[in-house]
Amino acid sequence: MADGQALDEVVTFTSDLIRIDTTNRGGGDCRERPAAEYAAARLAEAGLEPALLERTEGRTNVVARIEGTDPSADALLVHGHLDVVPAQAGEWSVHPFSGEIRDGVVWGRGAVDMKNMDAMILAVVRSWAREGVRPRRDIVIAFTADEEASAEDGSGFLADRHAALFEGCTEGISESGAFTVHDGGGRQLYPLAAGERGTGWVKLTAHGRAAHGSRPNRENAVTRLAAAVTRIGAHEWPLRLTPTVRAALTELAALYGLDADLDDVDGLLEKLGPAARLVEATVRNSANPTMLEAGYKVNVIPGEAVAYVDGRYLPGHEDEFRATLDQLTGPDVNWEFHHHEVALQSPVDSPTYARMRAAVEEFAPEGHVVPYCMPGGTDAKQFSRLGITGYGFSPLKLPEGYDYGAMFHGVDERVPIEALHFGVRVLDRFLRTA
Repeated sequence: MADGQALDEVVTFTSDLIRIDTTNRGGGDCRERPAAEYAAARLAEAGLEPALLERTEGRTNVVARIEGTDPSADALLVHGHLDVVPAQAGEWSVHPFSGEIRDGVVWGRGAVDMKNMDAMILAVVRSWAREGVRPRRDIVIAFTADEEASAEDGSGFLADRHAALFEGCTEGISESGAFTVHDGGGRQLYPLAAGERGTGWVKLTAHGRAAHGSRPNRENAVTRLAAAVTRIGAHEWPLRLTPTVRAALTELAALYGLDADLDDVDGLLEKLGPAARLVEATVRNSANPTMLEAGYKVNVIPGEAVAYVDGRYLPGHEDEFRATLDQLTGPDVNWEFHHHEVALQSPVDSPTYARMRAAVEEFAPEGHVVPYCMPGGTDAKQFSRLGITGYGFSPLKLPEGYDYGAMFHGVDERVPIEALHFGVRVLDRFLRTA
């Protein structure tokens, strides 16, 4: 079991990493190297030989391998990203890059997404070095750049250019799974992620006839674009159940003593109450308009107008997503992928999933582990190119009233120290048996 020093170190490492500003503003505007050097130094102190790898100067990734005791066993990838989304200091109670530790909580951008998990990994690896522990299977540790944008400088670069470092890896774990969800009725749920919706960020372009704003114009690019955006925003996507979501609904229905009527999923979700939040975003594809760009002067009708849409599609339903966009955009608006990544589906009956479940249940026996499909995406998408099956497993035991989802990209992001301690214990338990 992870020692007391590991529990102290996970707090220190989380705070230290938060203080290293790795804001990713997109378009290459980020520098992860200081955080990568920090992580690599902690790994080297544990006797590992981390490699620092860059596609672009300053956009640094770290990879290291721990040799297991069974050379015939498949390797396991354990990965976390080093970059974070922007934060406006004036909106926060504390400075977002202070890493302040106060009232049993570590504050700052990345406290949940996902420098906490990076710190857990470092703490567990160093604890093993002190104890002389070797896992059963090889474990590859990867800290990546650029997850909060395109991943081209991070996991995409590693998968495309350094596949040999991941030789033998068949499964991987990373963010967004094994966190406490309080249902408001006294139950504690622990969703383990076994799937992700695909990413379909879309650029819409409408062309028309540029003209003076005072004259009639039935070829107005802004009007054409606005009509397409309205159709997309108002579209009701049909219900589509993937194996992971089907398993989640079945287990949740049994937990709450409900009939798992999968012919009336919306009715079942209503009966599940707060627990429905684990499922409701992943029973359909989605497309949400997010950005508009058009015009340069109020009395000039522009010849082009552009919009962006955050699209997500379920495993097995990308073709439907594409066909629906063709229909909704219509003849006057073109669309193309601005960023495009695959959807993922992982088995919930695998030995690895069972070991994750057992690790959570050992330290949270009052909890109920359930399958979960992530509505968004992670670096697991890029690593899937190497045949690596990804799971979301970054364990945290959270108090009632703590809104885990609001911490992601939100104001006053923070993580309780006790949650970090729980995470280290559960991660240690799982990796020893994985």
